[in-house]
Formats: sequence, structure tokens, C-alpha cells
Amino acid sequence: MLSSKSAIVICTATFFGIGSTIVACARIPEKTEFSIAQKIADNFSRIRTMTGNFIQFSPRGKMTQGTFYLERPGKILFIYQDSPIRIISDGKSLVINNNKLDTWSIYQLRQTPMNILLSDKIDLSHGQLLEFRQTPEAVTMLMAYGASGSSPGTIRMIFDPKTYELRQWTMIDRQHLETTVQLVNSRTGVHFADGIFDIDYKRISMKRNRE
Repeated sequence: MLSSKSAIVICTATFFGIGSTIVACARIPEKTEFSIAQKIADNFSRIRTMTGNFIQFSPRGKMTQGTFYLERPGKILFIYQDSPIRIISDGKSLVINNNKLDTWSIYQLRQTPMNILLSDKIDLSHGQLLEFRQTPEAVTMLMAYGASGSSPGTIRMIFDPKTYELRQWTMIDRQHLETTVQLVNSRTGVHFADGIFDIDYKRISMKRNRE
């Protein structure tokens, strides 16, 4: 059986869709739907800073939670409650850091779904939008992500149908396993302390040289 700390590390790897290759079969959005989807994406892109709480559900249903801090373009910080795990993106790299064990896993931001969420502008004109659904309860957009030339993964984003606020996202990995993150008590237009999104590349390099 996995320990709770091990489960969190595995969840975070799935959470960011590292190595995902699945593309769901979906109905191609019509022109009108695409127009609405781009409007929602533009509305989300206009949010330059945001903070709040998150609740994460792993493929096995395990729940973890914490606080997030977002600054566009490219920067985000997740701090897990009762855990030494932090996830940081500085606009170039995304790292999963265990403060207690002093371990660092580093990935290129553009290879993760965070690249879509944190882009300066979310442009859907290049085929990323796989499916669009609008109901009185929610607006759902299924999008592909991944670096050019790689097999894309998928991210399902759910927005409020009236305010177009992002409610949650779900990553789908190559085993068809889903990890969902819900946003709670979000606030926009906030200011953060200098260095909050800094990654200690020197420390990471020193750790790797000793291994």
C-alpha cells in the first residue's frame, strides 16, 4: 500500500499530465461553438493574477487539498496541506519539490497542461479545442496540449456558464485515468511577494551532481 506522501507525489505527476499521450475521440466544435469557446478562453486569459484553495482528486479517489497562487504568463505555485510537496512554475520550468526530502523533479512547462492554463493568451485556432459543450449548469471545453511534434494529452476545463469563471480541470493520462482539480474561494487581481515563483536551479544542479 502506498503511503499518503507517496500517493501525493504520484498524484502530482498525473496532475500535470507528464507524458500523457491520449487524445479523446470527440465531436469537432462547430463555428459558433468555437467562437463562444474562444470568448471564454479570452476571458480567462485576462486574469493576470489569482489565488485561492484547491481540492484534488486522484484516479483512485484520494482527496488532497491546499492553496494555489497564479500569475500570468507562466507562473503558478501549489502548496499542499499537511504535506512537504510544492509545485512551482516560473514560466519556463515546472518542478515538483519535496521540502522534507529535498527532492526536485523538473519538467518543461510547455510539455504540461499548465502551459495552456498559464498562457498569456489561449489561442484555440490551432486545433487544440477537441470538444465544446454548453449546458445551464456548466461550460466544458476539452483541449489537447503538448509540445510541437509530441503526442498530445488532454485537459477538460469546466467554467461557470454565467460568469465564465474556471471551476475545475481534469487531466486524462495514457491509461485513461483522470485527475481532477477543483478551485475554491478564488480571488483575482491580487499582489504577491517578490520571489514567490522562483525555482532554485542552483540547488537542483548541486543535488544532481551529488547523485
